[in-house]
Amino acid sequence: MDTMHDRIYDVAVCGGGFAGISAALAAARAGKRVVLFEKQYLLGGLGTAGLITIYLPLCDGYGHQVSFGIAEELLRLSIRYGAEARYPENWLDGKGGRGETDPRFMVQYNAQLFAILAERLLLEHGVEILYGTYVVDVAMCEEKIKTLYVENKTGRLAYAVGSVVDATGDCDVAKFANAPTETFRQGNVLAAWYYYTDESGYRLQPVGASDIPDAEKTGKEKKPLIDRRFTGIDGKELSEMVCLSHKATLEHWLKKRETDPSAVLSTLATVPQIRMTRKLVGEYELSDTEAHTYFEDSIGMVSNWKRRGPVYEVPFRTLYSKTVKNLIVAGRCTSVNETLWDVMRVIPCCAVTGEAAGTAAAMTDDFAALDVSALQSVLQSRGVVLHEKDLV
Repeated sequence: MDTMHDRIYDVAVCGGGFAGISAALAAARAGKRVVLFEKQYLLGGLGTAGLITIYLPLCDGYGHQVSFGIAEELLRLSIRYGAEARYPENWLDGKGGRGETDPRFMVQYNAQLFAILAERLLLEHGVEILYGTYVVDVAMCEEKIKTLYVENKTGRLAYAVGSVVDATGDCDVAKFANAPTETFRQGNVLAAWYYYTDESGYRLQPVGASDIPDAEKTGKEKKPLIDRRFTGIDGKELSEMVCLSHKATLEHWLKKRETDPSAVLSTLATVPQIRMTRKLVGEYELSDTEAHTYFEDSIGMVSNWKRRGPVYEVPFRTLYSKTVKNLIVAGRCTSVNETLWDVMRVIPCCAVTGEAAGTAAAMTDDFAALDVSALQSVLQSRGVVLHEKDLV
């Protein structure tokens, strides 16, 4: 094992999904030396390798954009060469209205193109990307992560870090550092989304709907593909899930082919389509009942992708725990209650929390001691709107 600390970074971002991309970009723009560790060989996480290629709404559904900054930048990047579907011309081209019956500010994009474009964007800003790299352990000193241990084709390596962003989606780094975490009690249903081509072109085929939090169920929900749920944080279980997903994909495509012989299975997900696994227990837990609530330490806003209306300000305190001073989380690792977790796990929320986490990580290695007003000023200078009362 290489234990030399000649690999020293101001900010280490663990995970290259939309949260990690946003965090790394924000930290690099602040002039910091940034490394991003990603276990796949593709950026974007579930939004690319997982084929969940729907960039959910940046708006509240009633004509107000609520998520700004890198969240909007990445949406526009994802369709630089055209959208696959759901192009919101009312938002992007000013054609049509933005009322409660009009399309929301969301798009469907090409996964492969976005991954390449995001990679180019990070490289242009000096981010070092290490693909095929897992964070496997940490070394602590005085309540801070001093060393990240990673494994890749080279072997096990040690990296000295100033601050750390956990954007793994599974709160892996927080777990290694003994920060307080919680697992998703409800469990994940099987999903088997894939792409196929036919005479009409290239199409996304969702198989297995996203589950609904137990608190929101009415008894009329669509039955899951199989009667089994998955934690998403067990290696054997994940392998079994992938095999079941492949089986469901094949069965669905064969049935489709009976009526459409031109349908050709073209793209499989290369990561398990798991949505929620483990999250931080932060200094504040945001609840689904706190829509339209003002938070003095808000770092941005998100909407509810499932229904029009709710807007949530995201308190900075949901991104860290005082137990590990230089660790901050982003994306679906954010400290929220189980019902709101299903809202906070999607792309715009990952980008909003990622930008805030990366910006904060560039400012301090003790997040509880950070002057939040200074962080907010930087975010506002980058176009982020912090409070619902300030929406136009």
